Amino acid sequence: MNKTLILTVEDDRPVRNLIVTTLKTHDYKYLTAENGNEAVMEAASHNPDIILLDLGLPDMDGIEVIKRIRTWSNMPIIVISARSEESDKIEALDAGADDYLTKPFSVEELLARLRVTERRLKLMRSGTEAGAPVFINGDLKIDYAAGCAYLKGEELHLTPIEYKLLCILSHNVGKVLTHTYITQQIWGSSWEKDIASLRVFMATLRKKLEADSGSAQYIQTHIGIGYRMLRVD
Repeated sequence: MNKTLILTVEDDRPVRNLIVTTLKTHDYKYLTAENGNEAVMEAASHNPDIILLDLGLPDMDGIEVIKRIRTWSNMPIIVISARSEESDKIEALDAGADDYLTKPFSVEELLARLRVTERRLKLMRSGTEAGAPVFINGDLKIDYAAGCAYLKGEELHLTPIEYKLLCILSHNVGKVLTHTYITQQIWGSSWEKDIASLRVFMATLRKKLEADSGSAQYIQTHIGIGYRMLRVD
């Protein structure tokens, strides 16, 4: 099996060294770039499987790197962001990033995000994520053609908006979707009232999906950012 090739874009040497050491230890192939221009060139010439991208680069904003790469590729991009930059994380996700990691982060957290992204990559490449008439994730089944969803074989009684929410999340398994993205998909706008409504609908959808309201099995909340559907093995 081919090893996953990861491009690490980070100008802070200690952080870059930590990431590279982690990748080496866990048998990943890797490339590094220290600035945005180098990142775009490396991505274009080597076509990595995943990019780890710091937002605070010396020559250009990480958001600009995402936008440039998204003009020609859908390769997964995991943003590495300082804790204080929540608005930047939202902007990065809306620009096309797939996930984010907040500094300082643990090696275990980095590896967990890479595993989630690799599973998503595998689904994208096998074509099971897009275009399949039926979606299955653990005990959850969505029959897109029939417009029905089932949990443990029992039909879920969802409102039209709950069903649409479930479909949006299922088409993007493993990817963090921002409040703005989801509300635009559902209502075509993203006002404060839309985001407040989204929280209400998400809470009612969760009650129907999650056996234990205290722990997220299918839908994970990213406070202040948005939601992600988890892949259930």
